[in-house]
Amino acid sequence: MLTGRKYRLAPTLEQTEFAETIGNICRSVWNTALEQRREYRRRGAWMNYAPQAAERADAKNDNEWLKAAPSHVLQQTLMDLDRACREHGTFKVRWRSQRRWSPSFRFPAGKKIQIERLNKRWGRCKLPKFGWVRFRWSRAPGGEIRPATLSRDSRDWFVSFLIDDGQVTPEQHASATAVGVDRGVAAAVACSDGTMRDREFTTGGEDLRYRRLQKQLARQKHGSANRRKTIAAMRRIKRRERDRRADFASWTANRLATAHGAVVLEDLKTRNMTASAAGTVQAPGSRVAQKAGLNRSILQKGWYQLETALASVARYTGTRIVKVPAAYTSQMCSQCHYVDPESRESQARFRCTRCGHCDSADVNAAKNILAAGLAVTACGDRAARRSAKQEPAGKPRGITCPTAA
Repeated sequence: MLTGRKYRLAPTLEQTEFAETIGNICRSVWNTALEQRREYRRRGAWMNYAPQAAERADAKNDNEWLKAAPSHVLQQTLMDLDRACREHGTFKVRWRSQRRWSPSFRFPAGKKIQIERLNKRWGRCKLPKFGWVRFRWSRAPGGEIRPATLSRDSRDWFVSFLIDDGQVTPEQHASATAVGVDRGVAAAVACSDGTMRDREFTTGGEDLRYRRLQKQLARQKHGSANRRKTIAAMRRIKRRERDRRADFASWTANRLATAHGAVVLEDLKTRNMTASAAGTVQAPGSRVAQKAGLNRSILQKGWYQLETALASVARYTGTRIVKVPAAYTSQMCSQCHYVDPESRESQARFRCTRCGHCDSADVNAAKNILAAGLAVTACGDRAARRSAKQEPAGKPRGITCPTAA
C-alpha cells in the first residue's frame, strides 16, 4: 500500500536558492493559470488542463526564467490546479500569496529519484536539476519510491516521498475487542476502558514568547527584514506545536489500532464545528469571543488529525473504524441509558439524575459511543452513517428526556 516518508533536508546555499526560485515559478504559474481560467469563466467559456499545458510549454521556450524549473514540476502544478478547480470550483480556489504561501512543489517521476544512505544519521537523494541533496535519515524508506514533494516550513526544507511498501491490509484483526473513543477539550482522548490520553503541545515559555512576537510584529513595517525574521520565529514555534500534535495523534492511533479490532468514534464534522460565530444565520455576531475560544480548543486537541491517523494505522492492523452519531452521547447515562442534560454536572463530571451513577463525563460518553458502535455492527451496517437494518436516526429508542415531557 502507499504511505509517506518525510525527512528534513540539509541543502547547500545554492540548492536553497534554487528551491526558492522553483517555488516562485510554480506560484506564478498557478496564479497565472487560475486567472486565465477565471477570465474564461467570466466569458461563459471553459479552460482546462490540456490547452494550458500546451501554452506552458510555449511560454517556457520563450522565457528564460521559466526554463530554470523542471518541466514535469510545472506540469504537475497545472494538474493540481485542474483538480482543485474541478473539486471546489474555479472561483473558490485560492491564490498563492508570496507572503503567506510556503513554497512547495512536486517531482512526479519517481524513477528519476535515487536515495542512498551515507551513515547512521544522514542520507542523500538525487532530484532532477538539484543533484544530490543530503537529508536527515530518521528511518528507512522501505519501499518503491513514487512522487517526491519539496516543501518549506519556517526556515527548513523537507522532502516527502510517496512509498509503495508492498504490504496489504489484513482481512481480520488479531484481537476481537472494541473500544469507544470520545474526543474532548479537557482531555484530548477518553476511552471506554477508562484510559485518558492528553498532552500539552506548547509550553508556558513558548506561549509567552509567541505573544511577545505578536506585539513586536504589530509594530514593524510591512516588507521589512526585521518583520520577516519575526514571522520566521513565530512559524518555528508553531511548527514545534504541530509536530507535537502529530506525534500525539500518531502515538495514540497506533496504541488504539494495535490493541483493538474495532475503534468507535463520533461522526464529528470538525470544519463545521469550528466555523466562526460571526457569520452564523442564528443570531449572527453573538458570543463570538466564546465561540472563538472553543474553536481554538478543538483545533488545539487535533480531533480530525487523530481520525486520519487512525484510518492510516488501521490499514496495517485490519482495525475497523466505526462512526456513530454524536447526539446524546454526553447526556446519556451509560448504566441506565437515561438522557438528561442536568446529569452533566461539569466539563469533567457526570452524575445520573435517575440512578445516581457517577463517572468521568468523557469516559461515560466513550462508553455510550462504544454501545452505539456495537449496535451498528450488530445490525450489519453497510456504511459509516446508515444501516439498512437499523432504525431511523434520532433520539435513542426507549429513552425519555425530561425536557421533552
